[in-house]
Amino acid sequence: VQLVESGGGLVQPGGSLRLSCATSGFTFGRSIMTWYRQVPGKEREFVASIQIGGSRTNYADSVKGRFTISRDNAKNMMFLQMNSLKPEDTAVYYCNVRIAALWVWGQGTQVTVSS
Repeated sequence: VQLVESGGGLVQPGGSLRLSCATSGFTFGRSIMTWYRQVPGKEREFVASIQIGGSRTNYADSVKGRFTISRDNAKNMMFLQMNSLKPEDTAVYYCNVRIAALWVWGQGTQVTVSS
């Protein structure tokens, strides 16, 4: 099982970024996928999740209305469109899948929001 995030970078407040998570080694189309983020010294926190079919999504209150999670089951990929970025969105963003009792993480991609 492998998850590889990409798309992070440095962006000014109010800007946008699109994160991608490329997956392999499991049945992506049958798996709930989730984005988390972590700031040094703090616990990893939930950002957004998407159900198998892609029609049901869930967001942390802090990102509602600004972030959009999506998936492409044909390409085994998940995305996070981040708009109206704020300095407090600065973190390492991770994609996650839970397979039975196993939590699988990617290596993370750094997002820095700063002027």
